[in-house]
Amino acid sequence: MDAQPDPLTRVERWPLDGGPGTLARARDRTREFLDALPGVSQTVLQDGLILVTELVSNAMRHAPGPAALELADRPGEVTIAVSDSSTRLPEPRAADLTAADGGFGWHLVQRLSQAVRVQLDPPHGKTVSATLALDLPRSRETMAG
Repeated sequence: MDAQPDPLTRVERWPLDGGPGTLARARDRTREFLDALPGVSQTVLQDGLILVTELVSNAMRHAPGPAALELADRPGEVTIAVSDSSTRLPEPRAADLTAADGGFGWHLVQRLSQAVRVQLDPPHGKTVSATLALDLPRSRETMAG
């Protein structure tokens, strides 16, 4: 008997145009999505908002063209995925504490997530997915594929 994948409870997807208010709309959608799930803790809600902020900000900053936000929940976890038009893999950078040059985002994404996955789709771009556990301790598993 073959193992069946975890059933999706709900998936929602929205285009991201990169214009004014894009990040705020992505955060609002994420908050609404997580608030609709039973028993989501304030920690998971805040971590989810940080993740969507980092993923959407990076897509808007580093990838020209269309992007999309997808939120999916399965038993025990939520996945936040952002697709963009760049095939360049995310690269960790040293955090810049003296200037507004960033360097914190990718480290935050990995730290807050149970798993992070980057899936390339040449020549169309990539999808970066971060999974949050709803009721399990976090691990720092990172997958690239």
